[in-house]
Amino acid sequence: MNKSFLTLLALFCGATITYIDSRPNWDDTGITAIAILLTCGVFAFLSPSRWWLWAIAVGLWIPIIGIARSQNFASILALVVACMGALLGMSIRYGITNKPAASI
Repeated sequence: MNKSFLTLLALFCGATITYIDSRPNWDDTGITAIAILLTCGVFAFLSPSRWWLWAIAVGLWIPIIGIARSQNFASILALVVACMGALLGMSIRYGITNKPAASI
């Protein structure tokens, strides 16, 4: 797949998750965290060499909005969840293809 297309898609997915999370009637952090984790995992599975890019593209939106709107610095934890998902997706991909970890 084209890396530029995947990057734009990851940015769109992250923005969509953040939009849903920022709605006044939405108060389910667990579902938001799972959505970030799974989304980053899928992108990292598709392109494991750029796992860090997927974590940033998907996970950075929530801290930006959280800090800008309400000085919620705890929202930075969304980046931790995003990195965990991306690393998990990369690990699964390399585990399936039996590619050595040194080539990451």
